[in-house]
Amino acid sequence: MKKNLIYAVFMLVLMGCSQFGGPKKPKNLISKNDMVSILVDLSLLSSAKGVNKMVLENNGISPEDYVYKTHNIDSLQFLNSNSYYSYNTEDYEVILKRVEDSLNALKTKYKAVINEKLNKDMKSKQLNDSNASSDSIRKKSRRIP
Repeated sequence: MKKNLIYAVFMLVLMGCSQFGGPKKPKNLISKNDMVSILVDLSLLSSAKGVNKMVLENNGISPEDYVYKTHNIDSLQFLNSNSYYSYNTEDYEVILKRVEDSLNALKTKYKAVINEKLNKDMKSKQLNDSNASSDSIRKKSRRIP
């Protein structure tokens, strides 16, 4: 009797573990390129939410819903695809590396735009300052004796 109980528990554990082979490939799997775009957008919106939470709330924007609508997906499709890719770590590492590269490229691009604007504003201010100082110098009038 004791052997049968141990055998039954062993078989139950063995069967329970054998069924866990990871998530199966979903029928509507999001492509790797689209996953990169979605994860970049989610990352950007999550950052924006942390910085300007009130602005997003006042405009009624939910970052996740916005991304789903923009990419024509639903939350279940994203969840299934994300689960599938995260279980297949080699694919997920490639996706995350591309997300990181995309975010770094955007960071570099916008830093350059900001620096260009700051330089333009600084030159404009210097030009205005030089015009103001030349107007403030009074010329000595020559008096004819």
